Amino acid sequence: MPTGRLLTAMATPMDQDLALDLRKAKALALQLVQDASDGIVVAGTTGESPTLSEREKLELCTAVVDAVGDRADVWANTGNYDTRASIALSREAEKLGVHGVMAVVPYYSKPSQEGIYGHFRAIAEAIQLPVMLYNVPGRTAQNMTAETVLRLQRDCPNIVAVKEASGNFEQAAEICRGARPDFALYSGDDKATLPLLAIGAEGVVSVASHLVGPRIRRMLEAFLTCQVRVAQDLHHALLPLFTGLFVTSNPVPLKWAMKAMGRDIGGVRPPLCAPSAAEETFLRGLLHDQGLC
Repeated sequence: MPTGRLLTAMATPMDQDLALDLRKAKALALQLVQDASDGIVVAGTTGESPTLSEREKLELCTAVVDAVGDRADVWANTGNYDTRASIALSREAEKLGVHGVMAVVPYYSKPSQEGIYGHFRAIAEAIQLPVMLYNVPGRTAQNMTAETVLRLQRDCPNIVAVKEASGNFEQAAEICRGARPDFALYSGDDKATLPLLAIGAEGVVSVASHLVGPRIRRMLEAFLTCQVRVAQDLHHALLPLFTGLFVTSNPVPLKWAMKAMGRDIGGVRPPLCAPSAAEETFLRGLLHDQGLC
């Protein structure tokens, strides 16, 4: 399974022309590790994968691996709606020294469960790296069932984890109950982390850890050391941030917040755009209430 419990879905730094800023990418990766992240997911949704070319994704992987070395696991998001293209990108990422790949349920085409199974099995069998499945039906329009996840982890030894963002706790519990001992379920939504820990999740692939990584780490450690009330208090305190960072499409609020905190990593590529005046006011109040600016 992945090393560690707190993984960060890293935002992709851009320069003023919205080209990749690899220097800032290295600096951000190092900062995330210093702020308690055990692993970094590169070029995922928070990293604006829909508007990154394959070359840019590989450049980001190279930069982050170079920056963090073996201090944290680096996971490359290599999956899309095309199985052949996902395999090709996964093979290229493997050559760069990433520690694993993440692949999302194919979006837009809405494959059947058998199609989803075949997609992930083909990726896993094409590489030697560990594979993390990613289920986010709110974006892909298709849910990957617990049955499909359990079938994949049974048939493919290098499928080692699932990032579960369906919001279906019964489904997550079925995965935790039926999976092999070395298979891990990670929350794909910060606000669901503590509830999912209670039913067997390993940790979280977080967005908010860009801003409050040490506090999320304390929440995880408190729960795992049976300090449940402490974990609850931390969850309740962070909940407005967990939900507020999605007041508009991710990673628009995150990038705005980082700039407001003096950690500017650039803007977002179209079709995403800057937050509205009302959203900025909301985010400013949110950061103030959290003691972040």
